Amino acid sequence: MLAKRPKRLFSALRPAFRIVLFLSPFLFGFSPPALAIETIAEQAFLLDMTTGEVLFEKNADQPMAPASMSKMMTAYMIFERLRDGSLTLDDTFTVSENAWRKGGAKSGGSTMFLEPGKRVKVEDLLRGIIVQSGNDACIVVAEGLASSEAAFAEEMTARARELGLKNTVFKNATGWPDPEHLTSAQDMALLAKRTIEDFPEYYHYYAEKEFTYNTIRQINRNPLLYKNINADGLKTGHTVESGYGLTASATKGDRRLILVVNGLPTKKDRSREPERFLNWGFRDFNNYRLFSAGEEVIEADIWLGKEAKVPLVIEREMLLTLARKARRKMKVTVTFKNPIPAPIAKGDPVAKLVLTVPGRDPLEVPLLAGAAVERLGLFGRLGTALKAIIWGESG
Repeated sequence: MLAKRPKRLFSALRPAFRIVLFLSPFLFGFSPPALAIETIAEQAFLLDMTTGEVLFEKNADQPMAPASMSKMMTAYMIFERLRDGSLTLDDTFTVSENAWRKGGAKSGGSTMFLEPGKRVKVEDLLRGIIVQSGNDACIVVAEGLASSEAAFAEEMTARARELGLKNTVFKNATGWPDPEHLTSAQDMALLAKRTIEDFPEYYHYYAEKEFTYNTIRQINRNPLLYKNINADGLKTGHTVESGYGLTASATKGDRRLILVVNGLPTKKDRSREPERFLNWGFRDFNNYRLFSAGEEVIEADIWLGKEAKVPLVIEREMLLTLARKARRKMKVTVTFKNPIPAPIAKGDPVAKLVLTVPGRDPLEVPLLAGAAVERLGLFGRLGTALKAIIWGESG
């Protein structure tokens, strides 16, 4: 086996070969790193949305009460119906007595201050759910789209499972306390990711700082929207059972981070802790594109082939989230049997790109033959073998 260093990387990305790679577990099956940062949140999950790299997790799969962060799923269900055309922003739903009683001001929860019997536009209800966190708006939508709020919650749970939210069960559309109404920090991060990816035309509602309905002005409870960190979503949550929580997202350059924290003791903690984590994620990590899909990494010699060499290419783009402070510890090699015997079909896995990081198992990425190489005929093989015997030549 021959180990070589990829020529393209050393010429164009020389510094990248001296860094520790925290590779995306979603892309490459690489485990997330153990990091020296702590949080007072009971559950936390920080994700680089582009690469899928988990930058931090604490009790990420632990069942937790999401409180009003549940409304992200309610909004997602509305977005889907807007997308498929079964609903429009100008459609209206009637405020039932039940929605007014359970979600109104007397209920003790957040409310849009809807009036029973009144018809309300879907767009106003959406903004009431996302900006004002109105429980009444959620119930109106649930009753309008299903036979009851309980039936709508069953649809929410079924759709959540289809999206990959494995630890999530919804018992209502609002996040009102229920011992069986549970999710996880990782599930909420995935829901945020799907919301941003699937509905860019509607995601802007999450960045609205205020909404006035029925002459009542209410501000968005997301504290990060008022800080200079390019936050543009998503949803807060709070009950006595859950503590203070937030699913948030922010951008810096071409990077986007998604953060979920829950179980924080105070509203101040919900403002400071997410800001601290997002700043850390942007400051201590960066994304690096090492190879594009189909790019040649190196050439290999061919034995008894009609061509002397074959390019070795990487199948998928290699975009990695790297810790800035550990840039000198990564080793990159390409291993293969040299020369590679013909015949070779284009796309055959013939080599491995190996990334080695101290304290981790080596990561192996297959390299494919970038071209087909036919085997020499009988006389060509004899001539090549003779050269190898007499002169020590291969080819």
